[in-house]
Amino acid sequence: MNPSPNEPSRRTLLSAAATAGLTAALAGLPAFTASAAPRRPTAAEPAAAGTSRDRLWWQAPADEGSMIEQGLPVGNGRLGALVSNDPGRELLLITDATMWTGGLNDTLDADGQFPYGRADFGSFTLLARLTVDIPDHDLSAVNGYRRTLDLAQGLVDSSYVRSGVTYRRQIFASRPDDVIVLHFTQSGGGRYTGSLTLEGTHGEKPSRADSFGGSFTNGLRYGAAVRAYGTGGKVAVDGTRIDFAGCRDLTVVVSGGTNYAPDAAANYRNPSLDPEELARTKVRDAAAHSAAALARTHVADHRDLYGRLDVSLGASTDAQRSLDTWERLKARHRDGTPDPELEAAYLQFGRYLMISGSRGSLPLNLQGLWLDGNDPDWMGDYHTDVNIQMNYWMADRAGLSQCFDAFTDYCLDQLPSWTELTRSLFNDPRNRYRNSTGKIAGWTVAISTNIHGGMGWWWHPAGNAWLCNSLFEHYEYTQSRQHLARIYPLLKGACEFWEARLLTTTLPGTSTEVLIADSDWSPEHGPLDAKGITYAQELVWALFANYATASAVLKKDAAYAGTIEGLRKRLYLPRVSPKTGWLEEWMSPDNLGETTHRHLSGLVGLFPGDRIRPDGSTPKEIVDGAAAQLTARGMNSFGWANAWRSLCWARLKDADKAYQLIVNNLRPSTGGSNGTAFNLFDIYEVEQGRGIFQIDANFGTPAAMMEMMLYSRPGHIELLPALPGAWAESGSVSGVPARGGFVVDLAWRDGRPTSVRIRSVGGRTTEVVFAGTSRTVTVRPGESVSLKDLTR
Repeated sequence: MNPSPNEPSRRTLLSAAATAGLTAALAGLPAFTASAAPRRPTAAEPAAAGTSRDRLWWQAPADEGSMIEQGLPVGNGRLGALVSNDPGRELLLITDATMWTGGLNDTLDADGQFPYGRADFGSFTLLARLTVDIPDHDLSAVNGYRRTLDLAQGLVDSSYVRSGVTYRRQIFASRPDDVIVLHFTQSGGGRYTGSLTLEGTHGEKPSRADSFGGSFTNGLRYGAAVRAYGTGGKVAVDGTRIDFAGCRDLTVVVSGGTNYAPDAAANYRNPSLDPEELARTKVRDAAAHSAAALARTHVADHRDLYGRLDVSLGASTDAQRSLDTWERLKARHRDGTPDPELEAAYLQFGRYLMISGSRGSLPLNLQGLWLDGNDPDWMGDYHTDVNIQMNYWMADRAGLSQCFDAFTDYCLDQLPSWTELTRSLFNDPRNRYRNSTGKIAGWTVAISTNIHGGMGWWWHPAGNAWLCNSLFEHYEYTQSRQHLARIYPLLKGACEFWEARLLTTTLPGTSTEVLIADSDWSPEHGPLDAKGITYAQELVWALFANYATASAVLKKDAAYAGTIEGLRKRLYLPRVSPKTGWLEEWMSPDNLGETTHRHLSGLVGLFPGDRIRPDGSTPKEIVDGAAAQLTARGMNSFGWANAWRSLCWARLKDADKAYQLIVNNLRPSTGGSNGTAFNLFDIYEVEQGRGIFQIDANFGTPAAMMEMMLYSRPGHIELLPALPGAWAESGSVSGVPARGGFVVDLAWRDGRPTSVRIRSVGGRTTEVVFAGTSRTVTVRPGESVSLKDLTR
């Protein structure tokens, strides 16, 4: 992804369910459902350390007109909000991951591709706006203002002083209670007087102050509810708002959702669910507990995931720590001085977003879980030509394997629709990507997918392979046979698609026959109908290898696995162009695209694949050709493209280039330019003076940072493969998953490991490498081993 919405290539190039199906939908997530009362901690857990690596802070609230760049995100994996923290007018822009317009979108355009608009394909949209007005607390009337995002505890806090009274509010999105909580307190004898309003964003006309409901033309029903309670004053309904007066403290609880059901057989709906009524039940149940009890429950749940990985990249200076987060970003860019704790905090912010946006619900889309309006660019969709994959490169690498499950669930839930649309529409004679063989089997996707089983924009034949390879990599980290069994139908169906699609050709000047992909496009540039593009060849080569492994592990379909292995051996793999010296992208010695294009489609064999390795196992000319193509692409692009470049340079062990791309992404975004916004969201400059939030770089950049500290593949773990000088003096990272079923704790000084511990979560034997020195480690699942002499 992604050209500007105004570029020609984007659009102008651009039943009632059966009982069993409905039961399946209601049994799983991401449906908005009733849930059992959560277990509540009996006492407050120890406070987070509050280090510079785990805490971000600002000296100003968000402007209502710039919420996407300034609002702070909270989320419970399904329900999210951007928070303004304005003393006199608190604003929450509330989202539910399933709040989508559109539908199956199964009528093709005249060119055999899918429509791609808000009415047909659909769009991710806001659920609600919540405002809390406290008229006598305008920003101009207070002093000592500060707001904080506590990454370790999942809390947004703000505080200020007015007339000698210190006022504080805390906001969080609780997964156990499935609500967002706002808790207003004070010390010094103050009171809260004001009003709150909950309203929809789609023209709803609520008849009551505490809830509303509505529906889209696609049959999706939605609703939200709020409840407020305080001490020492009164809270009462006045028309369509709730007033509070003279309260020593105030608690506001809000929830909401839709009747989306993750089941194609149920048409992705639960017709029996009333979202407004369910939201009212959830806020009533939560409001039966104190704000302190709700916070303890939330913090325990959040820290269970956040605490699985700790990272230190070195110490920052006292002067750096004294700056608020925005000033610190600007100073890092202006002075060029490394700020290791800020860089570690950026990594942890990515983990915070993953925990907040990808648990028990739909996966993270282009916007993650956060919006500032109902018209996100590219509809806030799921792009399958790098973006949804990049959103999940970090999860396993950064100790958040559980957050990957939303991606897996989504692919499985959509598979019946994807399969049917492929069967009925892919070989349409108008589709320039149709199979020349005339055969069709299995499934594939378009470049864009929605939550209703539908697709948008152009067909994307190799997208099935890339989705499957991402899902298989999760197995490599976790060694979960259950996960492998779940994704097996996806892997097999994708193989069946490619078995029907591949063409036999003879290499020029030889008698050698090879298999190549039919007409396709190397996303997102170059010829629209090239055969044998590197992008497809590499992804399918990896898909076939992964399927063979899955078949062997699960002891299924051995004969078919043999067929697929035979095809894999015949696949054409890219060569180095004698004209450019680059790894070929189009099975041609010519550069048929844009030299500095944002996508690295021709380098998928370097990353996220690892067929191309600089360790001697890959011919040097191929490695050099990949490096030459990567060099030509340049060092300045959009955030997600920089992240991908950084990951590739890390694979090539070039620490300086990998780190520079991290630094490039940390530059402050001003006037819509590429870079990091006030609230650390990554901004994508779509045109001069206009930028948008696109979340993939917030995950791709931390993934690159993790890859710089540890590279792994099954049977091989490499320590500090691309550690930059800025982090070399001293540092540590604990809880790092490694492919093959291991977790690594690692500390270093002067760029060399000082302690290494390898724990098994399913793996048994692996080679551990540092700077050419290797050790073979054997450890039983559940046990660990420390390495003390690796660097001798």
